[in-house]
Amino acid sequence: MPRYTVHVRGEWLAVPCRDAQLTVGWLGREAVRRYVKNKPDNGGFASVDDVQFLVRRCKGLGLLDNEDPLEVALEDNEFVEVVIEGDAMSPDFIPSQPEGVYLYSKYREPEKYIDLDGDSLTTEDLVNLGKGYYKIKLTPVAEKKVQKSREVIDRIIKEKTVVYGITTGFGKFARTVIPINKLEELQVNLVRSHSSGVGKPLIPERCRMLLALRINVLAKGYSGISLETLKQVIEAFNASCLSYVPEKGTVGASGDLAPLSHLALGLIGEGKMWSPKSGWADAKYVLEAHGLKPIILKPKEGLALINGTQMITSLGCEAVERASAIARQADIVAALTLEVLKGTTKAFDTDIHSLRPHPGQIEVSFRFRSLLDSDHHPSEIAESHRFCDRVQDAYTLRCCPQVHGVANDTIAFVKKIITTELNSATDNPMVFANRGETISGGNFHGEYPAKALDYLAIGVHELAAISERRIERLCNPSLSELPAFLVAEGGLNSGFMIAHCTAAALVSESKALCHPSSVDSLSTSAATEDHVSMGGWSARKALRVVEHVEQVLAIELLAACQGIEFLRPLRTTTPLEKVYDLVRSVVRPWIKDRFMAPDIEAAHRLLVEQKVWEVASPYIEKYRMEHIPESRPVSPTAFSLEFLNKKSSKIPESGDL
Repeated sequence: MPRYTVHVRGEWLAVPCRDAQLTVGWLGREAVRRYVKNKPDNGGFASVDDVQFLVRRCKGLGLLDNEDPLEVALEDNEFVEVVIEGDAMSPDFIPSQPEGVYLYSKYREPEKYIDLDGDSLTTEDLVNLGKGYYKIKLTPVAEKKVQKSREVIDRIIKEKTVVYGITTGFGKFARTVIPINKLEELQVNLVRSHSSGVGKPLIPERCRMLLALRINVLAKGYSGISLETLKQVIEAFNASCLSYVPEKGTVGASGDLAPLSHLALGLIGEGKMWSPKSGWADAKYVLEAHGLKPIILKPKEGLALINGTQMITSLGCEAVERASAIARQADIVAALTLEVLKGTTKAFDTDIHSLRPHPGQIEVSFRFRSLLDSDHHPSEIAESHRFCDRVQDAYTLRCCPQVHGVANDTIAFVKKIITTELNSATDNPMVFANRGETISGGNFHGEYPAKALDYLAIGVHELAAISERRIERLCNPSLSELPAFLVAEGGLNSGFMIAHCTAAALVSESKALCHPSSVDSLSTSAATEDHVSMGGWSARKALRVVEHVEQVLAIELLAACQGIEFLRPLRTTTPLEKVYDLVRSVVRPWIKDRFMAPDIEAAHRLLVEQKVWEVASPYIEKYRMEHIPESRPVSPTAFSLEFLNKKSSKIPESGDL
């Protein structure tokens, strides 16, 4: 018999249906009838038959036609919302963000697994787990470590030993001993009281990353969680049952308590959850819809679930991966701009950069050579100004290796810290099974990722700052020798005038976001936790700065491609022509003014999905192979070829170049 879970004015109702030929309208009416059945005032309605309502899916918020048969309109056990006419919205209904709606159609339950052992998770792995590409399982070694750790906790309980967070209260209440029969209640109270965050909930991808990272830390075997409970957490992850986690509320020590508590709250069947099947709904119903039961916390397990730096680190992981992707594509975009502005490649000479051998600087200068070397890639544009009297270019062109280079080195430095943090035990107290004891310490303090992510924001911002100046040069006819704002019939058309303003606005906003949050500290928990990292804000700021960099470079990419239109029929180098063709596959040339925001978003999507890198990188790597050892990658951490290997990019044959 089909069954549907229906939300009416803050209550969830399970409505069975004996006949699938019944309609959506019947389901709405039956849900309203059940809602008012036990209301003393009949729910405020004179008659159920007089109630006017709309029915919509929780999944995607799509409105349903009341005339449609249920068997056509809905799947068995689907979640729906009945909206009563006159109600603005049910009081506790949480609408999905646009990102969430986008993910509904994209999500497919993965078939592949990643084995977690607590020691070998990479930033790329975590981002892919967030995207829903993999399920999780523990290695046998990890399972044994978790079991051994739990045995220590069970012995502490049995022997009635006084241990922080296990048989005592928390923070200022560390000296308050809790009776044995109250230890489970202690853990539930901890999760409930610490679920005090505010702000928008994390989108599904980021919540999935957060949950996966917490599982990885628990798999190390120093948290004292039972294997049974940890497997329940993994089952929730594999079903993509994701708790409602507000993005604000952590000070980054003692760990990310508020967001991790919200994460745990859903797992114990309280608060809200999201899944691709249900959309947002009460956690107990989401778990039930996936055949899962709420976790019943044992002593220490609430603390094990909420103590650590996983919010800072998971968001930081996304920031550093996106920063890495946009940094290498920034070189390609800047090379295209240099061609359009008829710049010289002499500033990228190998001998210049060997005298200041920073790894990033050397690699960036090599990428410019690989894209612009006229002996390797003849360029009609470069040939057209070979004998001009210009001696050197503006800094925004000439100094790209130095400015882009330090951004790359910054990303490599931050990635190393974040990778270490991914595989670190950040609980308190730590459970050492080999010593048979617990030790209180401070690994929960988020200063490492907080400082690193503040540094990341500062480093990667410069890619946008220098890009905005290049956009100015493209748009300014006194600097570019191109039509003003890159459009014909200027005055009638404004072209890229306000797109440049958008870039300037993003750069200015990022300047404020680059002010480090980790230099601040406010004493909390009655001066017990008297120095904190403020790392949650470091991570969220870094992510926003990275997004601004992507958007500014998207505008530069569009402007550079538009500049080429005014240099035709001259052609640039083969790899840059391939980049031009890619852009033109999603954005047509700017003949006269039109709605520009969709064009910027299309170019932004090309950069986020690394399409620009995919198109140009085979030419870069072919050039590298032909110039070994001079161009051997300098920093394996910063400039590994893992992306190329995983994408199986085809290296062009000589004839293709």
